[in-house]
Amino acid sequence: MARRYDPHRRTRIIDAALSVMAADGIAGLSHRTVAAEADVPLGSTTYHFGSLDELLVAALRRCNENFVRTLRESEALAAGGEAEGAARAAGPAGTAGSAGLADELTRLLGQWFAGERGAIELEYELYLAALRRPALRPVAAEWTEEAVELLSRRTDPGTARALVALMDGVCLQVLLAGGTFDAAYTREMLARIVAGGG
Repeated sequence: MARRYDPHRRTRIIDAALSVMAADGIAGLSHRTVAAEADVPLGSTTYHFGSLDELLVAALRRCNENFVRTLRESEALAAGGEAEGAARAAGPAGTAGSAGLADELTRLLGQWFAGERGAIELEYELYLAALRRPALRPVAAEWTEEAVELLSRRTDPGTARALVALMDGVCLQVLLAGGTFDAAYTREMLARIVAGGG
């Protein structure tokens, strides 16, 4: 019997890897468990991903896309760049633009936390796995660099990097402490960073 051509098999394998890790963590990941989850022959997983690190890189890259896509698709962030620049040039009156940026980032984080908690935890588990897996480090850094680039349209690069660091810290604290996202506190801290960077 001829093999059926499956152009989406690589994507299905990545999806299966994410499902396995969502259920059992990174420790549960193997070519065998992923093949079973994707309902593909074991050889398919090793054909597309020669090592588990390659599979983890692909999974982390997929996760990275989620929040960065949210930033990229934010009309407020895209449309506010010119107004923000003009507001900063105007001096103290520019605080309205700073508040707008803090409001939008807080709204986006709140929207992200309103999603499935398990998916968020998996994203950060993969992100932090880069501490022990050097192959993941460049991919973990990709999301930071793209987020900084997007936010630099609204503020200077140093402030954009500080905003990304704060958002990362807030997310980690919520996830590790098992708490809820405090929108008012987050907005206030983001606004302080934006105002200080003006």
